[in-house]
Amino acid sequence: MATIAFELLGSTLGQGLGGTFGAAFGKAAGALAGGLIDRAFLGQGTRRVQQGPRLTDLDGISASEGAPIPRIYGRVRLGGQVLWATEFEEQQIVERSGGIGGKSATTTRQKSVRYVYSANVAIGLCEGPVALVRRIWADGKPVDLSAITYRIYLGHADQPADPLIVAKQGTGDVPAFRGLAYIVFERFPLADYGNRLPQFSFEIVRPMPGLPERLRAVNIIPGSTEFGYATSEVREDFGYGQSRALNRSQWTRGTDWEQAIDDLQALCPHLERATLISAWFGDDMRVGHCRLAPRTEKAGKFTTGQIWSVSGLTRDTATPVSATEGRPNYGGTPSDLSLIQAIRDLKARGLKVALHPFILMDIPAGNTLPDPSSGGIGQPPFPWRGRISCSPAPGQPGSPAGTAAVDAAIAAFVGTAQASHFDLSGDTVVYAGPAEWSGALDPFRSFPILRQTTLKGLKRLE
Repeated sequence: MATIAFELLGSTLGQGLGGTFGAAFGKAAGALAGGLIDRAFLGQGTRRVQQGPRLTDLDGISASEGAPIPRIYGRVRLGGQVLWATEFEEQQIVERSGGIGGKSATTTRQKSVRYVYSANVAIGLCEGPVALVRRIWADGKPVDLSAITYRIYLGHADQPADPLIVAKQGTGDVPAFRGLAYIVFERFPLADYGNRLPQFSFEIVRPMPGLPERLRAVNIIPGSTEFGYATSEVREDFGYGQSRALNRSQWTRGTDWEQAIDDLQALCPHLERATLISAWFGDDMRVGHCRLAPRTEKAGKFTTGQIWSVSGLTRDTATPVSATEGRPNYGGTPSDLSLIQAIRDLKARGLKVALHPFILMDIPAGNTLPDPSSGGIGQPPFPWRGRISCSPAPGQPGSPAGTAAVDAAIAAFVGTAQASHFDLSGDTVVYAGPAEWSGALDPFRSFPILRQTTLKGLKRLE
């Protein structure tokens, strides 16, 4: 305040003594003198403390006495009852600002104090045992379960007491709520819910007994998914800070793969084996002309977290799948890295893993390829791989079925690469066979595993 007053006084006196030059000199001298006085009385600057809102009542939790315990079957969404809770935990967050300036400048330092709250609470759900709690909502909005600490007890007869309840109660003599499915939230953040415990609801799954317990092996599809098998999040980058997750559509685990396999093992507890499907694409029903190759979903797609690459091909060098009205007709071939991650994850879960190369025919509508079955122009769109045959097809005039010519066509399709030509070096497949698998696009007319029961059209030619 003294700085402003002395600036005005010095400017006025200086102007009277020396005109414009005197006014400027007097203003500067007045500011200097006023700054010295301010610092003498106020120190290096003023200090303001701003207090944020703070709860005075930390209870805010209630429970109903005598509420019935639900028994569920199938997939059910329901609420719960509070079994145990502590008072809300308060955390003080201090933020400081100001205090910037030279010795001749007055400064104002501001300290802002705000309070955030979290809850420790156990919520009973239903009669156990259940298979899994799949999703959770708070005030009707999905909860990102990967961002909070929680533990789910499925209601088994031998389930242990929760360690948080034991620690807070200070004794091991606490209830384990055996036979009751319940969840414990540890330091659940309340800021997004007005610093109160929200209304929770839960998606709970309890399958009917029978088939799930007897399942020992499954096939994992879709097979045509660029990053659907990845265990780390992959995002499509649109530039300018815009992106979207490609392999996370659920707010439960870090990726859809992790959540899907968690659910699979929860529903099929005795599962032993899994076959992972990986699709490559054929482009012609005529066996002598059909090429098999990995394909991308679309060109010009930029991703972070993982870059698409299959058998040496990249998004720039591979062919994209066909599209209809700008939308891909298939997902792309799984990236090599995503397959490695999936295989590692399955083996870490104690499952025996097989990889099943799968053939999808990407022949769109409106093509001009000769049809081996009719002799006309235009093959049926997206045919079954079992319709790959010679041209003309068996039964058509001039068909080479049963002749040396069809043997040569099948040999060209199958190729000469053998399983013994492939070996592993860490996570890399090392090939030591004929040049048809050298890595360029043309060699992918061959495929390492072809003798599938679904290649019905080829079996009829022998």
